[in-house]
Amino acid sequence: MEAVAYSTFRKDLRAYLDKTRDDAAPLLVTSKDPSANVVVMNAMDYDNLIENLEIQSNARLMSKIERGMKQFAEGHGVSHELIEVDDA
Repeated sequence: MEAVAYSTFRKDLRAYLDKTRDDAAPLLVTSKDPSANVVVMNAMDYDNLIENLEIQSNARLMSKIERGMKQFAEGHGVSHELIEVDDA
């Protein structure tokens, strides 16, 4: 993860926000006080991270996912053709 000092981040805020969005990589903004450090990340990546954490913390759902992965690994998967949908 790239790190940048707070003062540099503030001076070039727009460029760092664009880079974070375009690269889909979080940025560590550091301060003299390490407890004040922050991580800046794309909102879509943050939403994805939170969703994954919620899924992984749900034991019932994880059990279903693991069962499905096991069934697929044992050859019990079924292929389907994708259906094209017009966005009208």
